[in-house]
Amino acid sequence: MSSLRLAGGRVIDPANPDSGALRDVCVRDGRIVAMAADAPADATIDCGGCLVMAGGIDLHTHIGGGKVNLARLLLPELQRDCCHPDAAQAWPARLDPAAHVTPGTLLTGYRYAQMGYTSAFEPAMVPANARHAHMEMGDVPILDHGAYVMLGSDELLLRWMAEGKPFEQIRDYVGWTLNATRALGLKVVNPGGISAFKFNQRKLDVDEEHVHWRTTPRQILHTLARSLVELGVPHPLHIHGSNLGVAGNIESTLATIDALEGLPGHLTHIQFHAYGKEGPKKFSSAALQLVEAVNANPNISIDVGQIMFGQTVTASGDTMRQLANADHASPRKWIGADIECDAGCGVVPFRYKEQSYVNALQWAIGLEIFLLVQDPWRVVLTTDHPNGGPFTSYPHLIRLLMDREFRNEQLARIHPEVAEHCALKDITRELSLDEIAIMTRAGPARLLGLADRGHLAAGAAADIAVYRQAADVESMFTTPEHVFKDGVEVARRGRITASPVGATHVVEPDYDRTVEKHLKAHHDTHGSVRFEHLAISRDELGECSRCGQVHVVPCTAGEGA
Repeated sequence: MSSLRLAGGRVIDPANPDSGALRDVCVRDGRIVAMAADAPADATIDCGGCLVMAGGIDLHTHIGGGKVNLARLLLPELQRDCCHPDAAQAWPARLDPAAHVTPGTLLTGYRYAQMGYTSAFEPAMVPANARHAHMEMGDVPILDHGAYVMLGSDELLLRWMAEGKPFEQIRDYVGWTLNATRALGLKVVNPGGISAFKFNQRKLDVDEEHVHWRTTPRQILHTLARSLVELGVPHPLHIHGSNLGVAGNIESTLATIDALEGLPGHLTHIQFHAYGKEGPKKFSSAALQLVEAVNANPNISIDVGQIMFGQTVTASGDTMRQLANADHASPRKWIGADIECDAGCGVVPFRYKEQSYVNALQWAIGLEIFLLVQDPWRVVLTTDHPNGGPFTSYPHLIRLLMDREFRNEQLARIHPEVAEHCALKDITRELSLDEIAIMTRAGPARLLGLADRGHLAAGAAADIAVYRQAADVESMFTTPEHVFKDGVEVARRGRITASPVGATHVVEPDYDRTVEKHLKAHHDTHGSVRFEHLAISRDELGECSRCGQVHVVPCTAGEGA
């Protein structure tokens, strides 16, 4: 039994009552334990002058599966700087920032660990591509991981809804899909819209009927959200709403909240869904309307999807919207694809520019949402990597949220009409360390049902980041003094010291197995893979994940989130 004492640090742990106190954090065999002050430890690290926090948790980041691989293949020029032998340790000065836009699996794990993150979750796993997604996530070193499987534009769900099949049959289909793909949650992208696009429908509002199946996004949203509640899945329905990026889409977002009828829902990359039509350019911020709705509906949680200026690549299952964005590609190339009638995807490179009115307004909207939502437990810090910007920009984003003077300096550099008229210029709030810890650690853990992550109480996994206190919080959060994964030091002052295999987090909700006869009939007629080969066994999942542990997140049927 090995033990470690992190001595005398300021512990930022808002999930527990003594956050901000100077105290020791003790570890034994990969878990945080209570130890008397005079009890000996096998090793002691002096953390005086440091902040001790739980390891970071990225609730929404594209790190595995078909889309991100297409993005890597589309932009090989951004991979070149990552291929020299010292690339893993070349953080941050020796690489062009654009090299972090589409890092491979190895560098993804290293870059996250070098910032103090220990878990990251893929938000868009297609059922037909689940094995590949798990293999790719398993190839990411250090990080715990998991994925949200996509439904809502698949032919079987829409067919059953159109035929008026009993809700219980659809619910059990959701339960089977979560089990078969070894998912942690359920994602819906542009509900019904990916399918509608294949029938030449170019938009689908929340109450507009699918041209072929005659279902509406409202019906799809409510059905899927109710299914998760009855199955007891902790994470709410993960919702990529209708009309992403379209001026005036705040109406779709508010209708989406209404469609849930009080059921839990997580609205993802919400910045892209908070646009109005006001002003001479007919494109305006609807952040205040969005914030008012989130504050008034405790069943709603969000992640922001903050855009960061510079080169990136947008990789989305929303083929309908990505076709519309293809004309703005930079560099001028893009990919669109369909996957087994399950879903689609579009990959479009993009450069966000400070002097672009639209891009500057998007930047301001995201910050306004962060700073105006009242409950930090329902807001998660993301850039929708790589869509809004690479995850390596998180330290810069944290500084924008914590330092008003720095934020105003950046505001002065953007398009002058946005800088003059946006609500951001009048917001004085600066987020505290506790609020940052909630948005990057404790909050995501709670939303995902990860009871032993995101905090530092006895019994928690020893996923820990130790930061040297500094006035420049961007520098502080860029390079921790120490990072531990399950009690093993994996990074020290920006250098990787160990590369353990992370665990896979899944849910296994109960469902009525008789639904499988209906699924088999459908796949025997329409599928390209035999039904018996679709489900991923627990043993196979371990092989996909390099023999990493599998953690089953408990489901409580009937209670949901």
